[in-house]
Amino acid sequence: MPFDLAFIWAGIIAFAVLVYVILDGFDLGVGILFPFAKTERHRDVMMNSVAPVWDGNETWLILGGGGLFAVFPLAYAVVMPALYMPIILMLLGLIFRGVAFEYRWRTEKWKRVWDLSFFGGSVVAAFMQGVALGALVQGIDVVDRAYAGGWWDWLTLFSVLTGVAVVIGYALLGATWMVMKTEGELAAQMRRYAVPLGWGTLGFVGLVSLMTPFQDPVYFERWFNLPGSLYTFVVPMILVGASILLFRGLAEEGRDRQPFLAALSLFVISFIGIGISFYPHMVPPGLTIWDAAAPDESLAFALVGTVVLVPLILAYTAYAYWVFRGKVDPEEGYH
Repeated sequence: MPFDLAFIWAGIIAFAVLVYVILDGFDLGVGILFPFAKTERHRDVMMNSVAPVWDGNETWLILGGGGLFAVFPLAYAVVMPALYMPIILMLLGLIFRGVAFEYRWRTEKWKRVWDLSFFGGSVVAAFMQGVALGALVQGIDVVDRAYAGGWWDWLTLFSVLTGVAVVIGYALLGATWMVMKTEGELAAQMRRYAVPLGWGTLGFVGLVSLMTPFQDPVYFERWFNLPGSLYTFVVPMILVGASILLFRGLAEEGRDRQPFLAALSLFVISFIGIGISFYPHMVPPGLTIWDAAAPDESLAFALVGTVVLVPLILAYTAYAYWVFRGKVDPEEGYH
């Protein structure tokens, strides 16, 4: 082939996962912070701030998962048995919070139940996403092109740590999103919350980054031998720059967008760091992108539709955010 279709598809899957994380991350973060709102009206505003876009955000999760199944079937066949439990719990969490979006506005008697579902579903979904990531980073046992580990291999100290890190990071995204989308007492409250959440996110990013090279010798060699060692210095420097922008934006009134964009950049930088550790593996430590890929004919056929579909999804996503741009009006609800 004149170009590497497997590599192109790995980039598409990585892009879909990254877009899902940065879009649905603040959405889940709003749910994580939901019980801490001081009044019922504040909770209404918080839910209305994401109600127009939350379901569209999850399109990217479907694209990433469906794309993995279609173009990297071996990776899908290995990862799913290894991560059945966290993936199932994540999906249940997403279902509960999705139902809560609609049912919460239909009842007064059961409103607290749906508030709890929105909060609990958000926490479970975020935590299990982090656990699944941690389990993938620490490696999956593969023998004869099949999963060879146990039912509980995904549950380790490292995976729990990454789960907590994702919950705190998403809460930071949710807090900075509310700073950008709201005014008055609620915005001030979320601005105060974002400061410790920012420090917590940085602390967990640092801790996970220190532990990651020791999960597999390949990671250690990549980060501490040339040319990989260059990234060891560059990535933290960029992370520090984004952190400065985050806390400056939180400290100065009127910079409502800056904290959110800076928080998003923390996730993008961390995602790049994970990509550096993974490449060229699709399922570390044994399966590379090319080992797991479908035949070139299948990759080319799927790529034709994707080249059309992805720009369309990007276009309607951008349009939805444009239509619902600006601050949320407490007097006007989406529902």
